[in-house]
Amino acid sequence: MNDEEFKQKLTEEQYKVLREKGTEAPFSGKFVHEKRDGMYTCVACGNVLFASDTKFDSGTGWPSFADALPGSTKIIDDTSHGMHRQEVVCANCGSHLGHVFDDGPTGTGKRYCINSVCLDLEEKK
Repeated sequence: MNDEEFKQKLTEEQYKVLREKGTEAPFSGKFVHEKRDGMYTCVACGNVLFASDTKFDSGTGWPSFADALPGSTKIIDDTSHGMHRQEVVCANCGSHLGHVFDDGPTGTGKRYCINSVCLDLEEKK
């Protein structure tokens, strides 16, 4: 999709986060405390990103995952705002999803900190 197509498909908030690398306010997203089983997908393109069984409560105010599905995301160095972080983008459409940190409490040691506004949940039936 081109920029105009993204603007037509996404809400203003989704566009700001996904295409302009914004961040939603902590504890404001609909998936922060979500417990249903299923697969989390990119709201912009439908790419399957995370399995619900990798989601955990990090207490940070954003949905957190121990790992992404293989090949679903790309990690990019992010030196914005005077910090060095690892940005997570959708491998299919290149949209910004959040960041990944090496402080996760699970076996992977990772915490994929993802904006709810970037996600859809395909609930397991």
